[in-house]
Formats: sequence, C-alpha cells, structure tokens
Amino acid sequence: MPKVIAEYFETDRTGSAEDVAALFTEDAVVRDEKRTHVGRDAIREWKANASSEYNYTTEPFAIADSAGRKVVTSRLVGDFPGSPVDLRYFFVLDGDRIANLEIVP
Repeated sequence: MPKVIAEYFETDRTGSAEDVAALFTEDAVVRDEKRTHVGRDAIREWKANASSEYNYTTEPFAIADSAGRKVVTSRLVGDFPGSPVDLRYFFVLDGDRIANLEIVP
C-alpha cells in the first residue's frame, strides 16, 4: 500500500480533520455520499462533519490497481445506519499526496 494511503487510514483513525486534509493536494477532489468536495478547506469540512456525525472504524483488507487508481476495500463499522459495510476507496495520487478520492459501497 502506498505510504500516503496507509497514512490516510491511520490519520482517519487517530488524527484530526486538519491532519486528514493535509494528506491531499491543495486542489484535491473527494467524492463521498453523492457529494463532491473540492480543495483542502472543503475536504477538512467534509472530514470534520463525518467524524462528528458518527463513530466508526475502518479496516482495509484489500488493495488493487484499476485504471490508474489504487482501489482499497475496507470494512467500515460504527454507529451509522447499515453498519457494517464494505466500502471501496478509489485513490489517485500526485507524488506523496492524494489528488482524488472517491468512496463507494
């Protein structure tokens, strides 16, 4: 697993929304729950809202390459409707930062 992707999952578990946003490029795009968040400020807000709304843990268990993206499948368990659920995280990297992330069931 590329270092920045491993850092994403670790920081999501132990860090702040600011720490998560710092892993992305300045103009990165995140797509999650049918919403698009563009730029670090929007990503910071997305992460802060997600983290305050529900308590959850993620456990990545598979990684693959698909059309230039790293695809990580992770089990998400928490106090949200439908828990647990396996989600796929589609990462596009730019050097040592995340340029694009799409999260889908």
